[in-house]
Amino acid sequence: MASFLKEFKAFAMRGNVVDMAVGVVIGGAFGKIVTSLVNDVIMPLIGRLVGGVNFKDWKWVLSEANADTGAAEVALTYGNFLQTIFDFLIIALSIFVVIKAINKLSELKKKEEVKAEEAKPAEPAPTPEDILLLREIRDELKKK
Repeated sequence: MASFLKEFKAFAMRGNVVDMAVGVVIGGAFGKIVTSLVNDVIMPLIGRLVGGVNFKDWKWVLSEANADTGAAEVALTYGNFLQTIFDFLIIALSIFVVIKAINKLSELKKKEEVKAEEAKPAEPAPTPEDILLLREIRDELKKK
């Protein structure tokens, strides 16, 4: 049991797992923001453009509610499905734009690093041993 806990702790504390957990939490919060943007800003504008219709109200009633029998209305709420599709598309577009911006910044950073590396003066290559040996021989001959 102790070795299992040690293995689990090593797994859980890996950078990838922690990074993924942070990504899930931030992604959830980002999803809420985008859902609010869709529900509170974009969909009312789209509804206004199509005549003041609220997509969530669109449904196909299969059977009406019956007060005598207590049966509830049975309906296919395809408007809610359309709303969910709009949410997904806008979230996907938002994530695409953010990732594209991050990649662009990463490319700029790499270009700056390459320029900085090119700007550094090149270090001379170390002198080969045979040349050093020949210089020592030359210096000894000059002394004699």
